[in-house]
Amino acid sequence: MSSQWRKAKRAFGLNLCYSVSRNVNEEDEKEKDSPAPANDSFSGAALLCRPGPGALSKSSTVPFQKTCSICLATMKPGDGHAIFTAECCHAFHFHCITSNVKDGNQACPVCRAEWKEVLIQGPRTDPASGKARNRKTVGWRPQHDTIMTVIRRLPSSRPNFYQNGMSPSEVTEPAQFDGDEPLNQQELMKLNASVSSDPPSEPIKIIDMRTYLETSPFPSTRSCDSFAVLIQLKAAVTNASKNSTLDHDDLPYISRTTRTPIDLVTVLDISGSMAGTKLALLKRAMGFVIQNLSSNDRLSVVAFSSTAQRLFPLQRMTESGGQQALQAVNSLVANGGTNIAEGLRIGAKEMEERREKNPVTSIILLSDGQDTYTVDRSGGNESELNHQSLLPSIMEGNDGSRFQIPVHTFGFGTDHDASFMHSISEASGGTFSYIETEAAIQDAFAQCIGGLLTVVVQQLQVDIECVHPAVGIRTMRSGSYPGRTTADGRTGYINVGDLYADEERDFLVHVNVPMEQSNNDTSLLKVRCMFKDPSTREMVTLKSVEVKVSRPVTVEQEVVSIEVDRQRNRLNAAEAMSQARFTAEHGDLAGAAAILENCRKMLKETVSVKCQDQLCVALDMELKEMQERLASRHVYESTGRAYILSGLSSHSWQRATSRGDSTDSSCIIHAYQTPSMIEMLTRSQASLMASPATQRHIHPALFFTSPNPR
Repeated sequence: MSSQWRKAKRAFGLNLCYSVSRNVNEEDEKEKDSPAPANDSFSGAALLCRPGPGALSKSSTVPFQKTCSICLATMKPGDGHAIFTAECCHAFHFHCITSNVKDGNQACPVCRAEWKEVLIQGPRTDPASGKARNRKTVGWRPQHDTIMTVIRRLPSSRPNFYQNGMSPSEVTEPAQFDGDEPLNQQELMKLNASVSSDPPSEPIKIIDMRTYLETSPFPSTRSCDSFAVLIQLKAAVTNASKNSTLDHDDLPYISRTTRTPIDLVTVLDISGSMAGTKLALLKRAMGFVIQNLSSNDRLSVVAFSSTAQRLFPLQRMTESGGQQALQAVNSLVANGGTNIAEGLRIGAKEMEERREKNPVTSIILLSDGQDTYTVDRSGGNESELNHQSLLPSIMEGNDGSRFQIPVHTFGFGTDHDASFMHSISEASGGTFSYIETEAAIQDAFAQCIGGLLTVVVQQLQVDIECVHPAVGIRTMRSGSYPGRTTADGRTGYINVGDLYADEERDFLVHVNVPMEQSNNDTSLLKVRCMFKDPSTREMVTLKSVEVKVSRPVTVEQEVVSIEVDRQRNRLNAAEAMSQARFTAEHGDLAGAAAILENCRKMLKETVSVKCQDQLCVALDMELKEMQERLASRHVYESTGRAYILSGLSSHSWQRATSRGDSTDSSCIIHAYQTPSMIEMLTRSQASLMASPATQRHIHPALFFTSPNPR
């Protein structure tokens, strides 16, 4: 018995962790029979824990685990990071595993084995003096600045929802989700003051509107039933992107000291398939999101498996709020089935019932599986599934009445329900990203929030009116953006919604052009746009732009506009992706590949591709990649469907999505990225290249200190 206490005291003195055997007397007898070690000292850099009685026999040997199963960083005794080995023989960095244990999680994150020995907190002492130390541990709150000791686990008096896999009927849900933290009104007043200090003409500079004709001049002796007019909208440049290496001299510029705050709800899948590396990477990615939110932003986290639960209501990401959010995320344990619809319902309810609202709102939904509770897959045909039945009721209805909060969905791995995730994003005005490589999850989140944190335009609507009495609108090609024309074809409307800083939207309007008796210009359209400035929450209407085409009698050579040709190629490629996906869902993979091949052939004959236009060249490469993912039914269902839908989402909304490995520098998918997205991606990749101590564990100082003003 004395030897056990001697070892325990030595472990405490060196800030180590020691497991006391269940049978102390038996251990003493074994120690008497064994020779004393030559050097009975311990390394202060390692945390030792002997496996429990049932884990390994004394004679068995286990090779040392070189990688922490939580943060995926290299583990090596003596590298300055304490190591904890559980009784199930899985090893972790000490600071990684304590985040789970201190929140009551008493199962191995890798194998889900219930631990009979767990860590508890005790006073931390200085090895030299034995006095309590007050040094703040990285990433911990002061009250957690303690040493962890291994003790025998007692039955828990408080059940844990995530560990025990409670049924939906056992989960207590508030009747009203009205517990959101109040906004910082003083900071909002400062934001309004900074905006009001701008020149009176500043709101007009938020959007730059231009138009391009398919060809100009156009002979007056000819008529055309489908003459293309390109309407291009470019959002303003922010302070950060103005300082970038890109050329923004001809673009509008907003000079504001603070950005518009956001309400963000993340709906995260913690089903059993997320156990191990996936959940560890998700926690790391959420840490990055929390790190890059400001004290005026509010975050709520909803986790779902067999059922769903809100971890905490919308709260401001102040120092204390950020630490609480990190602790809540680190407490997640993977278990149970996949109920995506329930998680989405809770997330939508949190947004709908909040008492106060930040100007910008969004939901992020991530899942690696298929809904096993709401979707009936007995038919086996993916194209015949009614994914609309999974959407919350507040997201259903007509375009004017449906929920106006975008849901950006992320399909994780090869087994997620890409069709459902894409349907959710399409119905809400969000995007669908496909995270094929597990390590790319943080980059995918980084690109998304890089845009969300720079919203400069909301509720954007484009109004199109024909001027010449013989001119009428034939078609409006607006992608996923809802558009409509009046019965007489004289007026059209396109609802665009939000724009990030530096984002561009292009819409092709086809009109009929009549013959002209004179050589005068023909006035085709008047285009104007109106939107809400999120910083002032006021509606702004821009001065209309009149579109005219020159009409000489003869034209020696008609020159096709590169801008119009580029957008026509984008829309044609998006339609080919949609048709190929439909064909593949009905079992004709060869037919789907043929559709993509025909589109590639048409692209190569266009002016923009011959001029090596960057977007069109990338489209050709992307279509080729999609063809390769139609090689077999297995390849299509595991990666092809998600890859095609993510590309379709990107080109239809003209917004960047992740697909493939976004960490690969040779990745061809960089379309629609804004400078703010690129900057956030750079931050993410820099953090991944950092040392394990800063890479995997968020430091409070880093959380609130940013090199650039937000």
